[in-house]
Amino acid sequence: MTETSNDLHGMVPDSNDTVLLLIDVINHLDFEGNEELLLVAEEIGKRIAKLKAAAHKAGIPVVYVNDNFGKWKSDFHNVIEYVINENKPGKPLAQLLQPQEDDYFVLKPKHSAFYSTPLDILLNHLDAEKLILVGFAGNICVLFTANDAYMRNFKLIIPRDCIGSNTKEENEACLDQMEKLLKADTRPSTEIIEDMIKKPKRKKTDAERAQEPKKVVKK
Repeated sequence: MTETSNDLHGMVPDSNDTVLLLIDVINHLDFEGNEELLLVAEEIGKRIAKLKAAAHKAGIPVVYVNDNFGKWKSDFHNVIEYVINENKPGKPLAQLLQPQEDDYFVLKPKHSAFYSTPLDILLNHLDAEKLILVGFAGNICVLFTANDAYMRNFKLIIPRDCIGSNTKEENEACLDQMEKLLKADTRPSTEIIEDMIKKPKRKKTDAERAQEPKKVVKK
């Protein structure tokens, strides 16, 4: 059995009690019954993009947690290329929400993000206590991830205008369930962004700086 390493080799930002998880936003959206979701996906994507930009400004780490769509030998960049280059229905969404250099990404084998061991390791290194969940589909992957996060004692923020399901009815039902049973904060993204703006950015302690790898300057 391959041993899992807990060493991220210094590739972790300032620790933060809040982490933004983008769930299956790089998505081909090419499945039966996608008609209603396709009508709203790009608009949801625009709101997610604004939320992500606000998270970056607030120093909140952004983690993409994505399905591999059956491409078991692929990495995340191959998944992005597959959605965009094959002209899948989710191409506009993928183009809008492509990850930036300082974002993290994890490929998950099943519906819940927490089936991925690297995510548990990353969240532990970040000292995360609160998770903001956005993405697709609300009634499957977002719901399953929220449930597992709640069982791990994370506080949940799930902006109701930043998740999408196959139908409006399914989306409202899962939001109601996450709010009532998982105690999720489901306020719209505009209010969550306002909270981000007000929150002071956490700075590293002297002890944390002392543990950072030193940069080698070549003469």
